[in-house]
Amino acid sequence: MTPQTQAALTTQPPVVATMVLYFVAVAGIAWWATRRTRSVRDFFVAGGTIGLFPMAMAAMAASLSGFAFIGGPGLVYTVGIGAVYVLLPLSLTTSMTAWLLAGKLRALADSHGAYTIPDAIGIRYQSPAAQGLAGVALLVAVIGYLATNFLALGVVLGAVLGVSVTTGVWIGALVTLAYSVSGGALAGVYTDVLQGSVMAVASILVFALAMSAGAGTEGFAATIVPADPAFLGPFGKLTPMAALSLFFVFGIGALGQPHVLHKFYMLKDPARLRWYPMVMTIAMSLTVLLFVGVGLAVKALVVRGEMPPLGRADDATPAFLTQYAPSWLAGLVFAGVAAAIMSSVNAFLSIGAAAVTHDIPRALGRTVRDELRWGRLSTLVISLLAAAVASRSQAMVAFLGIFGYGLFASTLVPALAIGLSWPGATRAGAIASIGTGLAVSLVMESLAYMRVFTFPAGVTATALALVSSLLVFLVVSRLTPGTGGRTETRSRSKQ
Repeated sequence: MTPQTQAALTTQPPVVATMVLYFVAVAGIAWWATRRTRSVRDFFVAGGTIGLFPMAMAAMAASLSGFAFIGGPGLVYTVGIGAVYVLLPLSLTTSMTAWLLAGKLRALADSHGAYTIPDAIGIRYQSPAAQGLAGVALLVAVIGYLATNFLALGVVLGAVLGVSVTTGVWIGALVTLAYSVSGGALAGVYTDVLQGSVMAVASILVFALAMSAGAGTEGFAATIVPADPAFLGPFGKLTPMAALSLFFVFGIGALGQPHVLHKFYMLKDPARLRWYPMVMTIAMSLTVLLFVGVGLAVKALVVRGEMPPLGRADDATPAFLTQYAPSWLAGLVFAGVAAAIMSSVNAFLSIGAAAVTHDIPRALGRTVRDELRWGRLSTLVISLLAAAVASRSQAMVAFLGIFGYGLFASTLVPALAIGLSWPGATRAGAIASIGTGLAVSLVMESLAYMRVFTFPAGVTATALALVSSLLVFLVVSRLTPGTGGRTETRSRSKQ
């Protein structure tokens, strides 16, 4: 973010005022939720008392977060139309998640008291080791994904307050931490209802503004194609293999995203899950308009010389709003962006804290006394660690997000999404696939980051890790018959 952009935002009182009002609303929700959080189930799954609409809004807000509002437009600006391969599977995967996993996870909460995703794995395979390994994988991925969202929050708050991205990271982390530690999942869900509503309205308005600034779809094509022919091609500036890799990872990977799956434990009435795909798809479709619209508009404006080239792709949304949006809309969007990010942060903090206080200790044969107190302490430590990682990161928000998404997918999709429905899945297969996904993701991404290894064109570490874990799961399960537990997952409400 340039100093001029920072100054332009901080001299607009409506922008800062809108953000302040939003934070006041979040504080009020946190105070209300804290008074109602009395047990560990209240803290981690809101006591299983959430209705369908709040749950769907919370899942949508957690899914999109800073990746959609900051990383997404930056990715479109960088690679062109190929970025939409991240979005194309949305409606399909939303339905798949509901049909394959929602009912089973909610039934495990009823029949076995499960309240974490590794709980479901441990119960399915009757294996504390599988549960603990899943907890370790989640903890690693959570810290990476939290860093993604804190970095996006730093970009937003840096733009609004006129401070550095690093300072914005720490301000955002402390604000989010305040309501996450006190109110837990209950605060997160009802904050998400506010956040999701703001996100949807802001996205629609900004999309209309982006279309106007870019002279519509015909204007985009007439401006961009002569200067950068590949940008609006069928795969953008990505190779076909890279675009299809994104489609594969985000399509199949949606079945292993714990910040969304975790919400199913909170649902009060499982019978209402039949409406979930429709509600979720509509909400997400409205919200991702900003993802595409701003990225295309900024590219067109840069090509026409009406906006200077971005020094940092993640500045696409702040730069566009600064120059083309009225103050009230800029304030609404920045509140929506902060809202989206903090909803995801709250969800990831709950997952990470549960891994530390519940899943990993179970694998070691230990029980943590007073999980509520230690859950709050773990939330604090994980948040500070992730903020430290974010403040030192130089990567784009989008690419950090893709790494976290891929790590969740490669460690959870085989054992969870396939395993809960396939009787032939075994304990050994689950443990091997989780370990493979974790090892391949960390090793390959680390080697690529240090420039020790370069992937062939179109090949990504996330896709390689997901394919590897799927193959290992299927092969090991076939070679080790009879070692997977069978778990009754019919919901009590249907018995």
